[in-house]
Amino acid sequence: MNTKIIKSKPLIKQPKINVITLGCSKNIYDSEVLMGQLRGNNLNVVHESDKMGKDDIVVINTCGFIDNAKQESIDTILQFSDLKAAGKIGKVVVTGCLSERYKPELESEITNVDAFFGTNDLQNILHELGANYKHELIGERLLTTPSHFAYFKIAEGCNRPCSFCAIPLMRGKHLSKPMEELINEAKILAKNGTKELILIAQDLTYYGLDLYGVRKLDELMRRLSDVPGIEWIRLQYAYPSGFPMEILDAMNERDNICKYLDMPLQHITDNMLKSMRRGTTKQKTIDLVNQIRDKVPNIAMRTTLICGYPGETEYDFQEMKDWVAETKFDRLGCFTYSHEEKTHAHTLIDDIPDEVKQQRVDDIMEIQQGISFDINQEKVGKTFKVLVDKKEGEFFIGRTEFDSPEVDNEVLINAYTGYAANGSFVNVKIDRAEDFDLYGQIV
Repeated sequence: MNTKIIKSKPLIKQPKINVITLGCSKNIYDSEVLMGQLRGNNLNVVHESDKMGKDDIVVINTCGFIDNAKQESIDTILQFSDLKAAGKIGKVVVTGCLSERYKPELESEITNVDAFFGTNDLQNILHELGANYKHELIGERLLTTPSHFAYFKIAEGCNRPCSFCAIPLMRGKHLSKPMEELINEAKILAKNGTKELILIAQDLTYYGLDLYGVRKLDELMRRLSDVPGIEWIRLQYAYPSGFPMEILDAMNERDNICKYLDMPLQHITDNMLKSMRRGTTKQKTIDLVNQIRDKVPNIAMRTTLICGYPGETEYDFQEMKDWVAETKFDRLGCFTYSHEEKTHAHTLIDDIPDEVKQQRVDDIMEIQQGISFDINQEKVGKTFKVLVDKKEGEFFIGRTEFDSPEVDNEVLINAYTGYAANGSFVNVKIDRAEDFDLYGQIV
């Protein structure tokens, strides 16, 4: 009797879709939404994997904000374009701010990329990758951060006229997300173990004005604080002009709203603020900072500043240095001015040499280093609630409510004297402090 051997067909390995994220937390959010949709279409999606096969697809979510970010995005596109040319990956797709802003130029210069998409092309990207947009997946994301915290984008775009900023060119006008959609998203995140929501938008304080006719950030904060499982809510990117003071009432009322505010002020002299089209003055800025601190006495305020804006004199810079030294922000970042095409400031002469811009940044950060050291010394001997983010070497590393991930201070807990699981809250007594780090023991 002849036995017929039936050969099984070899399994076709599904290509991986490797998403690379460059730029800010808003891009991280967008990548997570894209990845959630891809996973919902049963596709094999990974984030920034260094293991790739010849049929795999790379999606690069680019940043186009300032020169350094643009260069990093271009270098990354070229890197993967070369891998495709060498037959090491199958396809390269580019999305995000850089391709929103420079799509025609990129298409003509980098011809080995399969497709370029802008910032609002989610459905088209999915189609390119063989997936369909699933409406039922709204609020579902594939987190790239540790699961216990998530960036939480409440609006897209910006209506502010700041002279130096290209965001409206890349992200469009301000568009608030409906509140019910956001509450649903927060519930999904909390159910999956997220404890901290970091509210992001180009301008949080504008939230609701376009949808409801009034600012509703305070209402959103209260409703998010009611979501079971959410233990910290943090505000990033609040705009000073027209600042809604009622959000501070919400901060005082709710224990799970962090006493933390990130408000980029950019400069302090009247002539710089006017040229930057910030809609405020030095005195109004000083008054606002004082009012915020009066209303929430233990608030940690973070700001960012620009050095080397066109026409910034030594007098302007000295005035900013004096103000930084006097105001003593808890957290501060500083950047050199970047001359961006099609912005209002691009009509001005970029007249400050790069080395002067950088020196001014260094001078400001040196002042801030001393301020941060002094503030941290005051914390020695005190106990803080700390959210543990990770373990590195002999330390568990976490943050207090006064610190955002990546940009602010960290608390280092000796792993030999106590145990703390990632994503857990522990009480830590601070026994030593440096410029930007606190050291302590679990109590």
